[in-house]
Amino acid sequence: MELTDFDADQRLLTLPGTTLLVFTSTGCSSCRTARKMLPEMQLPIDQLCWIDAGDNGGLVERYEIFHLPALFVVRDGAFYGELKSRLSEGELAHHLKLALLLEPDELP
Repeated sequence: MELTDFDADQRLLTLPGTTLLVFTSTGCSSCRTARKMLPEMQLPIDQLCWIDAGDNGGLVERYEIFHLPALFVVRDGAFYGELKSRLSEGELAHHLKLALLLEPDELP
């Protein structure tokens, strides 16, 4: 699912379950790898949402994106923060579970 500056908040607040939110850019080779690998991984998520950082500067600023790809966890409209992990299925699954143990916050 592709999100933009115009619909991201509304959609993230209403999506049920766990969402992996991924900021990417077309000129980023690591982002192309993430776009190819993430949909194939068996992760404990209900949906995968993409934001093109080049076209959605408002979200990039609000989420304080400094590197790409950038991954965040949202569950039932609550924000659980950024995932700092390599693009490894096992490592991502582990960090997702750890993130969901934290106290949630509001979306940035």
